Amino acid sequence: MPRQNTPPSDYPQAVLQQIELLARNIVIARKRRGETQSQWARKLGVSLPTMARIERGDPSVAMASYVMCLWLVNQAVGLADLIAPQNDHAALEHELSRVSAPRKAARPRSVSQGDPIQAWRVAEPVAAPAPAPAPAPAPAPARDRAPRTRTARNANAAGLAALMAGSPKEPPA
Repeated sequence: MPRQNTPPSDYPQAVLQQIELLARNIVIARKRRGETQSQWARKLGVSLPTMARIERGDPSVAMASYVMCLWLVNQAVGLADLIAPQNDHAALEHELSRVSAPRKAARPRSVSQGDPIQAWRVAEPVAAPAPAPAPAPAPAPARDRAPRTRTARNANAAGLAALMAGSPKEPPA
């Protein structure tokens, strides 16, 4: 199976700059602790040349090596917290826009769009017998409660909006 990895030369410049900044911060953290590259390499379980590549900001170094450096610097903060769902503001805004935007009715697909079932139905019309008239339904009883104005989707939107604003989610009505 062919490799599907993107070569580092094709990475966006912003990504390469972030890796270089991370590398500079790793160097500063190591030096502030008064430790050598060799000591950190042993702690990380990598070779000395790999440690040097980490500190140069080489994007081809395994992510786990960079994560271990971050963990050595600050064990209390997890890297995964950076993209935890509650911190992914772009996704939350996208979900809110989908919920609050009015939905358009789906347009039926035409036969020319390549639906073989629809093409078969158009090509083979079958006359169906006329159905017998159904009895008229009884009128629905009057409701004693007010109609629901918030759907589950709107309740989720309110929860997302509250989460983005930093307040606790209000219970759905």
